[in-house]
Amino acid sequence: MGKIEVIFKKEDIQPEKLTGKTAVVFDVLFATSTMTAAIADGALSVLPVYSPELARKTAEAFDQPFLLAGEDQGRTIEGFYPPLRNQLKKFVAGKHLILTTTNGTVALHKAQKAADLYASSLLNNPSTARHLNESHSGETIVIICSGSSGLFTMEDFYGAGSLVHHMQQDGNWELSDGALTSLHFYKGGGEARELLRSCRIGNWLMKHGLDPVEIDFAAQEGVVEAVLAYDKITGQVKEGHYASS
Repeated sequence: MGKIEVIFKKEDIQPEKLTGKTAVVFDVLFATSTMTAAIADGALSVLPVYSPELARKTAEAFDQPFLLAGEDQGRTIEGFYPPLRNQLKKFVAGKHLILTTTNGTVALHKAQKAADLYASSLLNNPSTARHLNESHSGETIVIICSGSSGLFTMEDFYGAGSLVHHMQQDGNWELSDGALTSLHFYKGGGEARELLRSCRIGNWLMKHGLDPVEIDFAAQEGVVEAVLAYDKITGQVKEGHYASS
């Protein structure tokens, strides 16, 4: 029997404790939702980078078609596309998306010691769950909620509970207290759309001009059939599985 654990925010990641385990990162509003949407919309890959400065350096050295997108503390970076589906979907097909965000891309970098590393969202949780059940049964799965600048976020915890729910449909897993709590929250949390609109981050973003349609898109569950795996050799997130070797 495998085990599922949950980390509540990226600041709680202890990289050495991920060695030999499989990790799944969530940043529902919006990094991992943006990654999922970009792949669904035809992006060749997503390159999650740690900072705006590194994103610019990556873009300068990149010799293939790309888009540069990102935010810093919830605000779009000058010269970058906003990391939102409606802003990117017309342009991202056939390109690589270089993406930097305050939380989600940082969480992916902090989790690189995991044997296998994935990005997931409500959009593709059922597909991620099927893959984990098929390829990682009997292992320890660590679900990482990115959180926001050191704080717990409700939407990532809801996303974690969603993944646990779908993994349990066809798998046999021992749940840590955190994983079990996320599952209970998911089952009792109500409609995803309203939860994402009312949570601290969603509410803040809408007050600062975000079109609620972006949140409503991220709240859709299982509309993308893709598994997003992080390739530690190339630093790219693509659809598929990339082993640590």
